[in-house]
Amino acid sequence: MRIGEAAAAAGCTPRALRLYEQRGLLPPPGRTASGQRDYRPAEVARLRVIRELLGSGFTIEDLRSCADRLHLLTQDPPPRCGAADAPDGSGSGVVGRRLAILDAEIDRLTRLREDLARRAFGDRAAFGDRAGADPQPYEPVPVTHRSPAAPPAPATP
Repeated sequence: MRIGEAAAAAGCTPRALRLYEQRGLLPPPGRTASGQRDYRPAEVARLRVIRELLGSGFTIEDLRSCADRLHLLTQDPPPRCGAADAPDGSGSGVVGRRLAILDAEIDRLTRLREDLARRAFGDRAAFGDRAGADPQPYEPVPVTHRSPAAPPAPATP
């Protein structure tokens, strides 16, 4: 399969495919007699795994650190990510680190949201218990938008 066909089959662009190859996520494919990349179904399956993992919040650097094991996720059924993540099962591998980063970001965004709600609406907008508590009701602030290109409203006499 040529690069355009392989990229389309994996749901990416040829440029992304070349990037994954340059970053070590995808081994260099075989070449045709004319030097064009020639992808096999196993490589397309790996591309799909890469796309799925990137869509799940992993970074290219995360995937680079475990590129030698990405082929395992093309198995049917694939192994649990956490099972192959850290040899001792501690969750300190790629998946554990990504979960810790996501948890920290969720905490940061929650604090940011609470601070903004307090500034905008006072104490009545603050959360009581973060674990499953609904936010206190607040009144939405009316917002009016006017296009910068729109002419000013006519003055009334």
